[in-house]
Amino acid sequence: MQRATIERCANQPVSNDSSARRTAAEVAPLQPLDWLLLLTPGVVWGSSFYFIAIALRSFAPGMITPMRVVLGCITLTFVPGVRAPVPRSAWRNIVLLALVWLAVPLTVFPYAEQHVSSSVTGMLNGATPLFVAMVAGVIARRLPPRGQIAGLAIGCIGVVLIALPSIREGSSSSFGVALIIGALMLYGFALNIASPLQQQFGALPVLWRAEIVAVVMLAPLGIYSTLNNDRPFEWVALAAVLALGVLGTAVAHYAMVMLAGRLGSTRASASLYLMPAVSLALGVVVNNEDVALLAIVGSGIAVLGAYVLSRSRQKIA
Repeated sequence: MQRATIERCANQPVSNDSSARRTAAEVAPLQPLDWLLLLTPGVVWGSSFYFIAIALRSFAPGMITPMRVVLGCITLTFVPGVRAPVPRSAWRNIVLLALVWLAVPLTVFPYAEQHVSSSVTGMLNGATPLFVAMVAGVIARRLPPRGQIAGLAIGCIGVVLIALPSIREGSSSSFGVALIIGALMLYGFALNIASPLQQQFGALPVLWRAEIVAVVMLAPLGIYSTLNNDRPFEWVALAAVLALGVLGTAVAHYAMVMLAGRLGSTRASASLYLMPAVSLALGVVVNNEDVALLAIVGSGIAVLGAYVLSRSRQKIA
């Protein structure tokens, strides 16, 4: 979900003057606003798995995603530029995007977190760029360049190490890990669809329309889950859902678009490397989760693989 937002600004055709300005931006010292924008997406998206764990105290898994997407969609409605026109020919892919980028994977995570910790969920999500690259290779029907293969190999080792302690805990935890990996594979497919759409029509207009469609898709699940929810209400759980929707499904994307425009995609992508660390810190320190040392080491290896992969793609570009 996040990577496509960055690539939209990087891959857009630019003039020589704008290329020069972007190059200057990529080496200029960071200003206070740049630091704020840099921290926002990584911290918000890294926190989202902790927020899901808190939301599950009061809300059934099938309620959380419909609520967060509705809140995100409403928030984005007030952002300038989201209503920029998009041709009818793009709507088929936007509907597909709503399904595989929003409705299904965002619904999977609350169900998965009933079986695995928020820390493990967040650490596995740090490997999203690896799944994007793997799906891109499948779509193109060719092997990626050698540098990307190295990044993929390193990252896959990291994913295995993250998942291994949970798998050893039994079938329930293994099921949760399988759900997360399935969601990440959908992310890989979705971001290969989202990138060209966002290059043509803008990141936020595409995201806003996809969220509108996802709201419609998720409505039956949300209604059914609400009618059958018997969990006791807690205000902190409602606050967690508000944070997921307003911050995670709207504000963080807006910050990433602004960041990529100010600093270029290379520096902007550094924000994503905060996600596993933030998720791990909140899960262990705040939510009192037990995380195996092997999984923590695996998270670092997965992030290293994503970094190697990212550097290889930049050299090719």
